[in-house]
Amino acid sequence: MKNCFIDFIKIYCKSGNGGTGCVHFYRNRHIARGGPDGGTGGKGGDIILKGNSHIHTFLHLRYHKHWIAKSGFPGKRNNITGKNGKDLLIEVPVGTVIKDEKKNIIIEITKNSQKKILFEGGKGGKGNAFFKKSRSKFPHYDYAQSGIKTKGNWIFLELKILADVGFIGFPNTGKSTLLSTITKAKPKVGNYAFTTKIPHIGVVKVDFNSFLVADIPGIIEKASEGKGLGHHFLRHVERNSVLLFLVSSNTKNKKKEYFILLNELTKFNSNLLKKKRLLAISKSDLINNEEKEEIKKIFFELKENIIFISSFTKEGLSELIKKLWKLVRK
Repeated sequence: MKNCFIDFIKIYCKSGNGGTGCVHFYRNRHIARGGPDGGTGGKGGDIILKGNSHIHTFLHLRYHKHWIAKSGFPGKRNNITGKNGKDLLIEVPVGTVIKDEKKNIIIEITKNSQKKILFEGGKGGKGNAFFKKSRSKFPHYDYAQSGIKTKGNWIFLELKILADVGFIGFPNTGKSTLLSTITKAKPKVGNYAFTTKIPHIGVVKVDFNSFLVADIPGIIEKASEGKGLGHHFLRHVERNSVLLFLVSSNTKNKKKEYFILLNELTKFNSNLLKKKRLLAISKSDLINNEEKEEIKKIFFELKENIIFISSFTKEGLSELIKKLWKLVRK
């Protein structure tokens, strides 16, 4: 399967150089060499980032990794300023974080159509007319500044999906099925581990309102150390305001599985456990009422409120949506 979901990429960016100032002297048939009238060079083009909610990966940047803006044009005679270099616009998904080579955050794009200047173009050099003074009309008559030369930089673009609720769980706990049931999203669903290989987003309707939910690949023990797929996508969870933990009803040790999920998130970023969260026992149609009471006792001791859900019978889904919406609005 081709990997069309690219959420991390490195590109080279260079804004335009400033245009050179002009050295020129006013002339006509009566004045062979008049005062300096050379204009200033034009400004170099900026590198600008723009958020686009219709773009969801960096696939469009895979084969276009060098972005170099146009330089400013030289100044002209008669004090005419050179034309500015054309700005270069790079469209990126909403939720893009831009970092330098030392992995320091430069800027973030968090809204659709939001524009931010990544690198400014160089200023144009002053022409010789700029140096004319009242006492001495041409002290530097043969001098003009060169435009400011800009430096190219390699930068890292990292995508963190903007969603209100993030689904957290082991592979095969019913995350993708839940997403396809409560939204119109169509993630791949299968009865084997790691059917979800890329994050999926869906919109949940609540009366006249809505909120976004995201399903990331399943997390397994030692995911934070590079095992499985979940560790690669955990950064998407950092932007979620609410975390929905799913533990399957047919899991033998539900308490252990839940602690593994909490532990992996702690290892990746301890701040994740400060987020609002809800625990759902999925595939509840596979267990009876007595078993549900036993599960309640286990998590009551942990002071965790739980909800039983089934994407097959629709049990608990209405209550789940209401609880998630309440947490999102807090």
